[in-house]
Amino acid sequence: MPLFDPAHAFVPYPDVPVARAGTGPLADLSFAAKDLFDVAGYPTGGGSPIVLAMSGIKTRTAPTVQKLLDAGARFIGKTVTDELAFSMNGNNAHFGAPINGAAKDRITGGSSSGSASAVSWNLCDFALGTDTGGSVRAPANHCGLYGLRPTHGRVSLDGVLDLSPSLDTCGWFARDIGTFARVADVLLGDDAPALPQRVRLLRPEDVWSLAAPAAAGALADAAARVQDVFGEAQGINVALDSFDAMYWNFRYVQAHEAWLTDGPLIERYAPPLGPGVAERFAWSRDVTDAQIAAGRAFRAAFRGHLAQLLGTDGVLLMPTMPDIAPLRSESEAGLEDYRNRAIQMLCIAGLAGFPQLSMPLAQRDGAPLGISLLGPAGSDLSLIRMAEHIAAG
Repeated sequence: MPLFDPAHAFVPYPDVPVARAGTGPLADLSFAAKDLFDVAGYPTGGGSPIVLAMSGIKTRTAPTVQKLLDAGARFIGKTVTDELAFSMNGNNAHFGAPINGAAKDRITGGSSSGSASAVSWNLCDFALGTDTGGSVRAPANHCGLYGLRPTHGRVSLDGVLDLSPSLDTCGWFARDIGTFARVADVLLGDDAPALPQRVRLLRPEDVWSLAAPAAAGALADAAARVQDVFGEAQGINVALDSFDAMYWNFRYVQAHEAWLTDGPLIERYAPPLGPGVAERFAWSRDVTDAQIAAGRAFRAAFRGHLAQLLGTDGVLLMPTMPDIAPLRSESEAGLEDYRNRAIQMLCIAGLAGFPQLSMPLAQRDGAPLGISLLGPAGSDLSLIRMAEHIAAG
């Protein structure tokens, strides 16, 4: 970790030399990884003292981290994650709250809080995170960064601690689209199929209605900037049944898998879980078989519904989050309310398994605000190329 960490972004592990290639496409870049990723010579703590105590020193590096090392990138340390990766607030009751370099009085967002914080403070060029329910997209919005939730399964999560495996994805953060795209070229490979040169830009009006009025107003210029490059967006609605139905069915699937992943550890050791995390796991334990079955069926139906709307050339242009990051002084109840509103937006990509790229193109009250491109399955790199055109335009 850096000798000076004003962001409180890094887990204070002793530095371990990590072998990397001397040359390669990322040879001039430094990076960090969320403390869910195995890196040889380090433990993997998952934001939990119990998991850290049981970890031992890893002898194998997660393939995604290794791919970056093989491309010449320099690893500088492991970053703080929210406890067991089951939060979007960026505050770990055991390891603290990384500081948002773009708005120091506001939360970073979680659970990839340390990674986003480190990049926002310019402590590294890019950083790996994971996104299950929004854990890359939320911090990207809050910290003024580019952040991708990739197509589910596209970037390897081998050697990475699970939360909800059918929803977990590996994403990353960067301050500029040029750096972000260089990492994409290493991690993603080619799209299959790529989006056509002329995409159909779609504006999901029902999603925009979920944004706070001030946030929607602040995003208007960013939306116009995108449309200047790709043409006028067609208004559509994307919710299946209702956002309430989408929210609950997403939560049933996520919670059931989170309990399967971490429930045995929680029941055996009864670790003291932080605020919000404790309540979510207690709720997860009680999800019924009928709710799980309903959630899975709804997810399959929604995936087909969104695939039909997008076809092979459609891209949603939408807010990343309902508003700028809440203040660090916000109450736990206020943070939970914000999280629940955010999940209604974030579950679109989560339920479908489709890629979503958040771009830092707006701000409100001096704090960053992201706008997103969401495309068909496998269009990850095409979305990044779109963002490059927007930045150049």
